[in-house]
Amino acid sequence: MAIKMKEKYDKYWGDIDKMNLLMFVACVLNPKQKLKYLEFALSEMSSSEKACEMMLKLKEYLYELFDEYKPPLHSTCSQSSVSTHVSIGEPQQKMKRRMQVLYKKRELEICGEDKTSELDKYLAEANEEFVEDFDILLWWKVNNPRFPTLSKTARDVLAIPVSTVASESAFSTGGHVLDQYRSSLTPKIVQALVCTQDWIRRSSSQEDIKKIEEQIQELDKIENGLMQMEIFCSDEMDIMENIKTYMSIMC
Repeated sequence: MAIKMKEKYDKYWGDIDKMNLLMFVACVLNPKQKLKYLEFALSEMSSSEKACEMMLKLKEYLYELFDEYKPPLHSTCSQSSVSTHVSIGEPQQKMKRRMQVLYKKRELEICGEDKTSELDKYLAEANEEFVEDFDILLWWKVNNPRFPTLSKTARDVLAIPVSTVASESAFSTGGHVLDQYRSSLTPKIVQALVCTQDWIRRSSSQEDIKKIEEQIQELDKIENGLMQMEIFCSDEMDIMENIKTYMSIMC
């Protein structure tokens, strides 16, 4: 067993080059860690040369991923484009917003676009403190106006499960629900049964769960008995039909 566990560990974690880079990206998207903590962790896990090589590879991958999520330039320009005419009768707040957009547009025309990307600004900021009850999703929700593109990236990357245990468990649970007697259940009914089972286990005590499981087992026995009776009755009817046919032939 230990040898099998070691083989499984080496397959996914033994060689840094074979590890999925999204694991490192998720670490960078944690405001408590970012690149500083990851660089320290890699240097502890392997040699300094290997850590530097991996950090260069990760940075390149990070910028490529950021460019994938970054909206096209023409869409941002179309959103910020407004009419240069400002009427006197407009509300003050609306005029203020229009003037701010026009000023930003003029600055871009004169100085060019700011080369410092969201990713650079995020990485340049100091790390958050290591707090036990730190909510990383809430942090990205609050900082969405500052990092809109990175927030979308974090939403997708952090939603990826680290292990396949949950999905494999779901398939094994489905095998308990769909057996030879329940093979014609619709997907909605199967989903309802699996979800109900999960909710009962979370919201009930152990004694309640045991009683419910006993009741389910009793219902299964009744259902199996009814199906066996149905099969038996159908066999009996077939026998009677055969007897009637035989009697008619003899007569």
